[in-house]
Amino acid sequence: MTIVTPNNNPDEFKDHLVLITGGTSGIGLTCARDFISHGAHVMVCGRRQDRLDSAQKALGDQAIAVQCDVSNLQSISDMYQVVKTQGKCIKTLVVNAAVAKAASFANIDEEMFDLTFDINLKGAFFTIQKALPFLQEGSTIVVITSISNQHAAPNFSAYSAAKSALRSLVKSISLDLINKGIRVNAVSPGPISTDMYDKFGLAQSETEKIKQVISNKSPIKRFGTPQETANAIRFLASSESSYIVGAELVVDGGISLL
Repeated sequence: MTIVTPNNNPDEFKDHLVLITGGTSGIGLTCARDFISHGAHVMVCGRRQDRLDSAQKALGDQAIAVQCDVSNLQSISDMYQVVKTQGKCIKTLVVNAAVAKAASFANIDEEMFDLTFDINLKGAFFTIQKALPFLQEGSTIVVITSISNQHAAPNFSAYSAAKSALRSLVKSISLDLINKGIRVNAVSPGPISTDMYDKFGLAQSETEKIKQVISNKSPIKRFGTPQETANAIRFLASSESSYIVGAELVVDGGISLL
């Protein structure tokens, strides 16, 4: 196996292809901007055409926005057919597509359970599996987990369970793929300032109350920024982390320590 020597090269990703699922908003979109600023060509994927159009406009000519529903295996295959037309191997795959719905354990029905696991776990599993023909030695995979995989929270039992399984998957496939020279790691965000909290299905006043409680509880007394998460993702994708395999980098301002 080739040993990659870190070189502090700001152009390490120049002309390389970075694929980001769930890349049309929040952490994914910021991550796309970050990789582009380091010279990469980026493909962002998402379900909603309006967000894809907006992301394409925001990211410019070094990006391509592709519709993909990761809960549907045919849709994932179709996404990789677009990758094939780019004539490049994937330098970095960022597995970021996720969904989170708030509901008490007693009120989670089969439809919500299936949606949560189909996107957060099954979608991640097959996104990685179907990426293998487009990866080569030196490629990296960064999976976005969550502090919810170890840090309990009421009303998120299905989401936490799916993210816990995803963390286990990262450990397992990192051993499967390291012999191919492909490194797999995870970034585990805590409270990050994105629109994710607005998608929980709660009233706006309740959402704001939750945000304030979290900020007050946090050792750092604030939410993190999408850019702070993107920095961690790029680090694990770069040669600076060449000896890191199967790890989970927690980006949460210390809140999971409580």
